[in-house]
Amino acid sequence: MFDLIHDPLKDLREFFHDQSEALQNAAVLLGGQPALRCVHALMDDLATQPSITRRMKSNFVRQQAVLTLDEVHDMDRIEAALFAAIDPASPIAEEICLLSDQLGEQLQAIPSGAQEAFSAVTM
Repeated sequence: MFDLIHDPLKDLREFFHDQSEALQNAAVLLGGQPALRCVHALMDDLATQPSITRRMKSNFVRQQAVLTLDEVHDMDRIEAALFAAIDPASPIAEEICLLSDQLGEQLQAIPSGAQEAFSAVTM
């Protein structure tokens, strides 16, 4: 009747569930297979872990870096080549920006015990 178990990651889990296809598509477009594997690992961990693990923290940082285009200036990285193939005027670019903002909001909303791990990600 009453749900007495408080899940501090409930909203984040729901976000990844609801946006799984968009997150996977954005990962492939901006970071290739390594970024897609990162999203898959996050989805798996969110489905099975009761709290944020060190691996999840690392993958959240990586995923946010892909979505915020942190590595596109480095011509030695796959992100630069993949980003160059995207038309900035395309609706896909706007959708990725919105997705990035939404992920940042989700990470900011993580309860204070885990919040410090994401302060560098959401700046």
